[in-house]
Amino acid sequence: MNAPGKETVDAAPRVKCLLVDDLEENLIALAALLRSDDVELLQARSGGAALELLLEHDDVALAFLDVQMPDMDGFELAELMRGMERTRHIPIIFVTAGSSDKRRLFKGYDMGAVDFLYKPLEPLVLRNKAEVFFQLHRQKQQLARQLDELSETLRLNEMFTAVLGHDLRNPLSAILTAADLLQRRSEDEAVKKTAGRMLASGKRMGRMIEDVLDLARARLAGGIPLRRGETDFGALVQRMVQEHQSASPKPSIEVLLEGDLVGDWDSDRLAQVASNLIGNAIQHGDTSAPVQLRLDGTHSDAVSFTVKNLGVIPPAIQAHLFDPFRGGAQRRGRTGGLGLGLYIVHQIIQAHHGQVEVESGSSPYTEFRVSLPRRGTEVIKL
Repeated sequence: MNAPGKETVDAAPRVKCLLVDDLEENLIALAALLRSDDVELLQARSGGAALELLLEHDDVALAFLDVQMPDMDGFELAELMRGMERTRHIPIIFVTAGSSDKRRLFKGYDMGAVDFLYKPLEPLVLRNKAEVFFQLHRQKQQLARQLDELSETLRLNEMFTAVLGHDLRNPLSAILTAADLLQRRSEDEAVKKTAGRMLASGKRMGRMIEDVLDLARARLAGGIPLRRGETDFGALVQRMVQEHQSASPKPSIEVLLEGDLVGDWDSDRLAQVASNLIGNAIQHGDTSAPVQLRLDGTHSDAVSFTVKNLGVIPPAIQAHLFDPFRGGAQRRGRTGGLGLGLYIVHQIIQAHHGQVEVESGSSPYTEFRVSLPRRGTEVIKL
């Protein structure tokens, strides 16, 4: 049992080192120099036996290969190791009894060697060189474990966020229903005013919850799911314009529609795209100039949608504009949102196999451009 107040510390996993030499006495000598409680020595007397060990053991930290061996020499073994995915990154130190020949050195380094040692071996040099690679391997293993732990923590956090967001919708719906009843049925102006604020705040909270759920869907489910159907993008955009203009009369919104604007899309998701881009232009653009919307359906295979407003996005923000939470971090002033709007736009357009891009800085205006294929593409599994 552990003493009170003391935590159990897991022993670090042993690192594996491959020793290959056709002479038994050389293997015994190498093993004696490298033997340690935290090192597992894998010994082989031929290239074939070494390959069998490498197939049996993964995550080998270092290999000492004798250059001069019958049947398969050290260079040939190294070449085979570099040709296999699981062994190509193992550091190789060649051990040779021959003289220092530059041609052999070049050949060895070309085979992926990190060093050459000459017999008779200097024990201190051998141990120090090996320990450097053992330490690097331990650090690599530790980083891999930390990455796995962080990935699992992130996954659990995103699952918790998705469940919490989903469960918040029911009580919020009850609050909104009660606030709506108060506003419509009460004759007290103070009560009606308070109910109006509750409705506005509740709706804003609802949009935030939906954004968080979309973030979880995109990350956990491999993308935002779509329900495709025949959709009139023009009618959809005009409806979104009316909603935004009733809430924010300024700036005005100009709409230009051209060509056939019907396609096989998810109408609810495209309404989200249009609403987020129009809202973004209203909130962050200069209100002295109108927001300009243009839908171009003159091409048979795709429809384009552009949103243009007066104002420039700083270059430092443009680089992260479609990242979750980061894109709106420095531009959020008037929105009070989570900074997920443009990220969700990007995810929805990607799910439709379309493209979205932004141009800002080459003129006094910022323009978001969306291109949508008219028809969904089917993935054929072979």
